[in-house]
Amino acid sequence: MNPLKSDEYPAIFNDYIETVTGDVMEELTQQVNSFPEFIASIPEEMGTYTYAEDKWTIKEVLCHILDCERIMAYRALRFGRNDMTALSPFEQDEFVHFGRHNDRKLADIAEEFTHLRKANLFLFRAFDENELTRKGMASDRLISVRALLYVIAGHLNHHVIILKARYLKNQNLGNDVV
Repeated sequence: MNPLKSDEYPAIFNDYIETVTGDVMEELTQQVNSFPEFIASIPEEMGTYTYAEDKWTIKEVLCHILDCERIMAYRALRFGRNDMTALSPFEQDEFVHFGRHNDRKLADIAEEFTHLRKANLFLFRAFDENELTRKGMASDRLISVRALLYVIAGHLNHHVIILKARYLKNQNLGNDVV
């Protein structure tokens, strides 16, 4: 896959994209195992922990990652298939609020991620260079299919970093992820 160019994505995604330091497909593939292992390292009783008032719980952060992957993969599918319909933004706080994520088991979230990512990898690997460079409008921003793959990988990395620093800083968990 050709390297990502700065004109393929809006600057709002810089923080995510910068966490992807190697080949994006390798990183997406590696996360299939490393992210569920990271989730498995978190004790179930910590799943509803939050480090401050009005912050999401660990389970809400994890399910937010799943929701975003679904949305970004859908955008990649639409743009990759040359559907140039502008796609609406989504309100992440509403998705979390109505998601009932704290009722879920961490093991189920990890398993769901594994299936979701494996399915998405089939789609991502099927894109050719022409499809990867196609761009579309999502949330009033122009972005390429290739950039969406970086956003998916980087968004996960970004939240693992936050989970480690703010939620799990006194734990010795999942140190081999990101």
